[in-house]
Amino acid sequence: MKRSVFRFAFVAFAVMAAATPASYAQQRLPGKVDIAWNRFYDYEEIVGMARSLVGAYPNLLSLEEVGKSAQGRPMLVITLNNPATGAAATKPAMWIDGNIHGNEIQASETVMYSIDYLCRGYGVVPALTSLIDECAFYFGPSLNPDGRANWFRNQNNPHSSRTGMVPTDDDRDGTADEDGPDDLDSDGSIGHMWRKDPNGTHRRNPRDPRILEPVPTEPRPDGTIERGEWSRAGSEGIDNDGDGMINEDGPGGYDMNRNWPGDWQPEYVQGGAGDYPLCYPETKCIADWVLKHPNIAAGQSYHNAGGMILRGPGADYREPIYDRSDIAVYDSISQVGAEMLPFYRPMVVYKDLYTVHGGSIDWIAESLGIISFTNELWSDKRVLQSGAEPDPEQELRWRDRMLFGQTMSDWRELTHPEYGTILVGGGTKWSSRIPPNFMLEEEAHRNFAFTMFHAQQMPSLRFQSVRVKPMGTDLWEVTVEVNNQRRIPTRTARATAMKIGLPDVLSLTGVAAEVVAAGRLQNRHATAFEPVRKNPQSLQLDGGIPGLGTESFRFMVHGKANAQLRLRLEGEKFKAIEQIVTLTPTP
Repeated sequence: MKRSVFRFAFVAFAVMAAATPASYAQQRLPGKVDIAWNRFYDYEEIVGMARSLVGAYPNLLSLEEVGKSAQGRPMLVITLNNPATGAAATKPAMWIDGNIHGNEIQASETVMYSIDYLCRGYGVVPALTSLIDECAFYFGPSLNPDGRANWFRNQNNPHSSRTGMVPTDDDRDGTADEDGPDDLDSDGSIGHMWRKDPNGTHRRNPRDPRILEPVPTEPRPDGTIERGEWSRAGSEGIDNDGDGMINEDGPGGYDMNRNWPGDWQPEYVQGGAGDYPLCYPETKCIADWVLKHPNIAAGQSYHNAGGMILRGPGADYREPIYDRSDIAVYDSISQVGAEMLPFYRPMVVYKDLYTVHGGSIDWIAESLGIISFTNELWSDKRVLQSGAEPDPEQELRWRDRMLFGQTMSDWRELTHPEYGTILVGGGTKWSSRIPPNFMLEEEAHRNFAFTMFHAQQMPSLRFQSVRVKPMGTDLWEVTVEVNNQRRIPTRTARATAMKIGLPDVLSLTGVAAEVVAAGRLQNRHATAFEPVRKNPQSLQLDGGIPGLGTESFRFMVHGKANAQLRLRLEGEKFKAIEQIVTLTPTP
């Protein structure tokens, strides 16, 4: 009997312990919408998920349709904010988007996972609760709904359907989108083609004939050269328009991540750029929306693949516009990301990847002065768990053992109208660039956590000290120290140099006293300052307050003892702070 009572008491205690906030790290956070994060969703499902979340958390979420895609799909922006702590526009905000390339599908899942986790965590996880109370978040779940829809619905490979779906004449023959890929083996994906060739460059691996490996190019000891029996013939398809080329004019054919105003270049310089900046309905409506929200203080875009934490610039000649102080902020955030994301590397787009003109993060960083990153989600280094790149045999073994061969199509020998005997098959559209389903949630969570670390670095200000000193009859010296507790400055060096947005304003006002002079101090111990010429009661801080830094200011005030004034600091990228200052000597 005693043992049964003890057992019941222990179970009851365990159940109560399981419900405590501290234990939620060991179990799934409770939520109002049941979403599986071990699968991928087409665009219609993403829209349905967004509406379900907004309906379940109306106290935190709101949804706007900010435009239509080229094919008429809704372009959504979801705002996450706690109105009890202020309107979203009064707080520093983070812009988070994904899936500007239609084939980079896990980007949308990562955006939606972020919304779901933040809502589940609010009121349960203290760190997330305080972050939501202090900040606002703006989410663009998919910047390329048409490309995403095409990738899911039609035959593609891991790299296709990157474009938007505005018909584009890629081969300049007067007709658009007339020669796309063809699913010759009817497996639902666009695989590889190899043509039979007596002087081929490749042979089938005798240990695993699914692998076509290059034949040695060095002569044998007897001087003869080994010949393969297969040569590459591109992706699966035929010459639909009879111009002698295959798959040269498929759906779309441009790149919406080359269409933004920051360093946009015409087609002959940057392929896929479009006729002019923001010429596509998707980029135009998102840019218009972002420009209407100057409180955005941080930006994050999700792409795939390669395990990268990318910052601008996209072109080498833009490097000088990145001030050392801004680069220090980028480095301090991305280095933390490298610790949080296995086998991800902090990189500079032009230096470590390739040249990009008209990219979205370059526009956000260089034209708007906002600290912004692109994460390339997923790295094949996750396959071996060692950080080494798997060779073809290792990768196939892993896919056989972990995925049971579900992402591969066996090679089939077919007759091609142009090439004769061909092999068709290989990896399906699910075979690369995206994590397998069972690893999707981990990939989403790690990137979400990094982005929340970035969000935590948005400006948060406090008056570190306010000292009042009598200087003579009805004259007072008020010295104010302002501290930014986060890494990101209230105005980046880029914003300051280009006069982007409005300066911060530090004001001291009251009806019973008058500010007669004011200015910034070189340091907190300085005795002299250069007074501003006009409106000393409102100091315009063009350079803002540096990240993890303190700035000192001095006001000379004429007024009677015990008169009260309001001290207020406001700006576009942080929540305003204020306090009452009484003209009485500070102890």
